[in-house]
Amino acid sequence: MQFSDKRSTGRWILIFASFLIISLILWNTYTFFQIFKNEERLKMNLLAKAQKTLINADENTDVELPLQIFKNNTSIPVILTEKDSIINTINIDEHIVKDKTKAMDFLAQLKRENEPIIIEYAPNKYQKWYYGNSALLNKLKYYPIALLLIIFLFSALIYYFYRSTKIGTQNKLWAGMAKETAHQIGTPLSSLIGWVEILKTEDIDPSTTLEIEKDINRLQTITDRFSKIGSEPVLEKSDIIEITLQTYNYLQSRFSKQIEFSFESPKTAIYTLLNPTLHSWTIENLIKNAIDAMKGKGKIEVSIQEDSENVKIKVTDTGSGIPKNQFYTIFEPGFTTKKRGWGLGLSLTKRIVKEYHKGSIKVLHSEIGKGTTMQISLKKIC
Repeated sequence: MQFSDKRSTGRWILIFASFLIISLILWNTYTFFQIFKNEERLKMNLLAKAQKTLINADENTDVELPLQIFKNNTSIPVILTEKDSIINTINIDEHIVKDKTKAMDFLAQLKRENEPIIIEYAPNKYQKWYYGNSALLNKLKYYPIALLLIIFLFSALIYYFYRSTKIGTQNKLWAGMAKETAHQIGTPLSSLIGWVEILKTEDIDPSTTLEIEKDINRLQTITDRFSKIGSEPVLEKSDIIEITLQTYNYLQSRFSKQIEFSFESPKTAIYTLLNPTLHSWTIENLIKNAIDAMKGKGKIEVSIQEDSENVKIKVTDTGSGIPKNQFYTIFEPGFTTKKRGWGLGLSLTKRIVKEYHKGSIKVLHSEIGKGTTMQISLKKIC
C-alpha cells in the first residue's frame, strides 16, 4: 500500500472514530435525559400523593411528611388545576401568576412538555397536575446542540488550518516550478541570442532579425515574470501610460487584423509605484482574455483615466460577456470557460494587482452577448 493510500485510510478511520465518539456522547446524553425525566415524573407522583393526603387530612392525620415533600420541590414548575381552573402554582414567577393571560400561556406550555398527573381525591372529584422540566433538565436538553456546535466550530478550525497549510504548500510548489521553468528557458534563450548575432553577419534582411529579437526579448520578459513568482517584487516609480502602451503595441502587432484595437489616455505622464514586468503581465492577461471572449474577432478598447487619487485602466471587449453570478468567481484559481488551460490567468492578475501593487481589479460592466469592461485601479504618486 502506498503512503498516500495509507494516509487516506487513516483519515477515514479518524473520521469514523470521531463519528462513533460523537454518537456515543449523544446517545449517553439522551439516556441521562430520559433517566432524569423519569425521576422527575416519580417526584411529581409523590407530590400528587402528598396533595391528596393533605386534601383528605383530618385532625388525626400526620401531615409532616406531605408538607416536607412539598418543601423539597424547589426546581420543578407546577400548576394545579381543577375543572380547567388554576387553583395553585409552585415554583412559578409572581408576574406570571398574577397575569391571567400569561398564566394560561404558561399552562399551555406545560401541557406540551409533559402528560398531567391526575389526582382523584374523592368520587368524581379530581385535580390535574401539570408540570414542566426543571432547569437542570432543560440545560441537559440543549447540551447536545451545544456539543454539536462546538464540534462544528472545532472541525471548521481544523479544516481551515488544513486548507491553509495545503494552499501554502501548493503555492510553494508552484513558485518553485515557475522559478525552475524560468531557469530552464534561460539556457536555450542564451543560445538563440547567439544565433541572432550570427544571423546579423549574414546577408539577411535586417527586419527579419529585428522581429526575432523582439520575440527573444519577449521570452526574456516571460522568463523574468516566472522568476518573480513567490518573491517580493521591486516597485519603482513608473509612467503607467508608457508601460501599458508598450504591452498594448506588442500585442496589437501580433494578433489578427480582424481585431480592431484602440488606445486612449491622457497626454501627460501618470506615475505610480509599479513593477513594469508584472504590470505588463496583467495587461497582457486582460487583453488575451478579451480576445478569447470575442473568439478572435471584434473590438478591444484600452483606456487610462485618472482622478485626484487613482489611475484607472479599463479593457473593454465586444465578446460574449460574463454572467453577474461569475463577476467574482472568474478570479478564483482554476475557473475557466475554455476547453484548454488551467484557469490561472485572472487569478494571477488579481494577485499581482492586489497583493503586489496594492490596487484593485473588478468587472466594471458586462452584458451577455455585448461585451465586458475590466478595470484596474492603482494609487497615483507625485
